[in-house]
Amino acid sequence: MLDKFFIEEHVKKALMEDIGFGDITTDYLTDENDVMSCALNSRADGIFCGKAVFETVFKVLSDKIDIKFYKKDGDVIKKDDKIADIKGNAKYILMGERTALNYVQRMSGIATETNKYQKAIGTYKAKIVDTRKTTPLFRAFEKYAVKIGGGSLHRFNLSDCAMIKDNHIKYAGSLTNAVKKLKQNISHAHKIEVECDTVEQVKEAISCNADIIMLDNMDIGTMRECVKLINGQAIVEASGNVNLQTVGELASTGVDIISSSAIVAKAPTLDLGLDSL
Repeated sequence: MLDKFFIEEHVKKALMEDIGFGDITTDYLTDENDVMSCALNSRADGIFCGKAVFETVFKVLSDKIDIKFYKKDGDVIKKDDKIADIKGNAKYILMGERTALNYVQRMSGIATETNKYQKAIGTYKAKIVDTRKTTPLFRAFEKYAVKIGGGSLHRFNLSDCAMIKDNHIKYAGSLTNAVKKLKQNISHAHKIEVECDTVEQVKEAISCNADIIMLDNMDIGTMRECVKLINGQAIVEASGNVNLQTVGELASTGVDIISSSAIVAKAPTLDLGLDSL
């Protein structure tokens, strides 16, 4: 998901945004050959994520910075755990500190939040998945963090999967028309998902042989009824009113997938710090 060239290009743009025409603080307080030692430490419990991105920030700035990691992506970290030691050119460590932390704090926060949701599902078969409600141009990093946290991934973009929503149905004239038109035009490799908010729509989606049926903002009783109606004829996704208090009950209905924007959009950053030694 996060190839080296992709990370490097993204990091370069992030550094350009932050450094601008130069770090006027560090430029005048350090000499070119000054050496600094520091540690990346955790100030909260969570799931670590973003190792390669953190490292790339400093490697882009200087080849005279060494980083030794004690944790890898997906590892559980506790408050006061040392995640890595960093040693090298002081100027570039200070210059890259904020950008590097921005990546790992955000990614670790999402991984941590996702892990909470998947654990709340318990022994049910359902998987927690993300949505397209992501930060513009940061989607790949956020989806990677979801995966590291134990979640699964929904479509990456609009070209991944055909998802028919209420506005599409209205425009096409009916759910059946929408599915028919899509099947005539899209690749055999693409699935068709239909968003349904009534039992009648679910029945129509079944008759159209939709690949995925989303049960949108349904109460638990109606959701159970729909799962029985579908009876394995399509992947069943639950969406709407998903939080840590409701996700377990939603999973108990027998759905395959529970999608939630909260694991990304509402995930707090994990408190990590770079401390001088």
